Amino acid sequence: MPDHAPCTHLATHDVSNQPPVSGDRDLLHEDRPLAEGLAREAPAWVAERLAPLACDAGRESWQALADEANRHPPELRTFDRHGRRLDEVHYTPAYHHLMHLACDGGWHGVAWEHEGAGGHQAHIAALYLLTQVEPGFCCPITMTHAAYPVLRQDSAVLATWGPRLLAHDYDPRALPIGDKRAATFGMAMTEKQGGSDVRSNTTRATPNADGSVQLTGHKWFCSAPMSDAFLTLARDEAGIGCFLVPRFRPDGERNGILLQRLKDKCGNRANASAEIEYADAWAQPIGAPGRGIATILDMVQQTRLDAATAPAGMMRQALREAWHHAQGREAFGKRLADQPLMQRVIADLALETEASLALCLRTARAFDGAPHDDHERALARLLPALAKFWHNKRGPAFMAEAMECLGGIGYVEEAPLARLYREAPVNSIWEGSGNVMCLDVMRVLGRHPECIVALRQELARGAHHDFDRALGMLERRLDATPETLEAQARWLTQRLAQCLQAALLLRHAPNAVGETFCTARLGDEATPLFGVLPAQAPLAAILARINP
Repeated sequence: MPDHAPCTHLATHDVSNQPPVSGDRDLLHEDRPLAEGLAREAPAWVAERLAPLACDAGRESWQALADEANRHPPELRTFDRHGRRLDEVHYTPAYHHLMHLACDGGWHGVAWEHEGAGGHQAHIAALYLLTQVEPGFCCPITMTHAAYPVLRQDSAVLATWGPRLLAHDYDPRALPIGDKRAATFGMAMTEKQGGSDVRSNTTRATPNADGSVQLTGHKWFCSAPMSDAFLTLARDEAGIGCFLVPRFRPDGERNGILLQRLKDKCGNRANASAEIEYADAWAQPIGAPGRGIATILDMVQQTRLDAATAPAGMMRQALREAWHHAQGREAFGKRLADQPLMQRVIADLALETEASLALCLRTARAFDGAPHDDHERALARLLPALAKFWHNKRGPAFMAEAMECLGGIGYVEEAPLARLYREAPVNSIWEGSGNVMCLDVMRVLGRHPECIVALRQELARGAHHDFDRALGMLERRLDATPETLEAQARWLTQRLAQCLQAALLLRHAPNAVGETFCTARLGDEATPLFGVLPAQAPLAAILARINP
């Protein structure tokens, strides 16, 4: 809750010219692009179910818990006081409260409860809102959500783990799965020598007579190390396989998952990432032998969409902070919000936020439509990598610009912008760095011509001259040789993402938004610098959409 009656008359000065405390917010009611996007892309039940979360997540009490979770980071507890091995991570109670916010509402499982009927759109919109509370705890939410399509490749595994994954509950206790009402999942794929090149993994899987295996090796990064189970890759006689590694063995003893250290990472401090070793760890194979990479790609595709959505949520929070400050502070005789240059910066940030959200919601609709529509299936194959690449390339510069709107007060850890700025690079690295995403886009376009057909349907000409010209240049570049395509992969991926964003805004947003975005991003004077908008840009109409 807000501080009661803080003193503004101090011994040497008065505290003045500061924005008022923002108070509790309704994150759906005041986010017009989100409300319009859900009405356009999703079944009516999605917005109805999201409404209570949007009111709850906008409370200042959650921001206080997010701050506490970051000020008291998780601690590795390797042994108990008698020297018995535990390999546990202890979190502050604030972290567990945040997990309950997401899991008690079932937002980690909603995509599968309503698959093909708006479930992915509900999950993505919820993640966008939850990220505005605290992005760190959203990692295990994403992992747990994304594990489900892998689990259902094995009916026995799904029978044990599926109901606990879908439970509207959160159970942080370190117990065997049979003693728990709900479960969370993590992932461990990368190794020191390979990174994104998981085919070079050296972790070994030795078969047991009952079909299980014993794992021996290491993982350089293990996401959400207090999860109840992990999906991992290891090498056996058939090649690289996918395996489920539970925290506890079937006999109830702790499994051989040894936490070597927690990473002292650049980003959020609320969540833990670990370096681990598998020391004769018991595991179950999932999927076809030697097809582990293909098996776990079902999870990776889901996490990539989440990794594209997280920066959109962070952008929205940063935009809201910057605009609230500008409306409540004066400089050089008038409000920052009335200064022409500040208006252009904020309006440009608003355009980027709306464009990113529109692409995320469209991709989620493609995921929901993929099971029964060829066009949507083609888009679902391509759009996650596009959106993940571009949204995360825009994120760090966006956070820096928003922080600059606040000046020095935005640069200190008391402001959420400092946390957002530190967190901004992570989703670009996680689940495939920028080059990997661009190469994936080129691979999909080369192997799946139906994706190019689907893109052309989405990118219909005739809505704006800068958009039409950008499409013409894009089509000419796409006709190049494979070697040239790879050399230009970053430009092509960027331009594809921007053209898709532009097409969505031209089709669905007010003219002030769609046309200004096209000119600023695709026109002759387009620049990566925020705040450079056309001279006659309708700033008032764009700014009015931030918090109506």
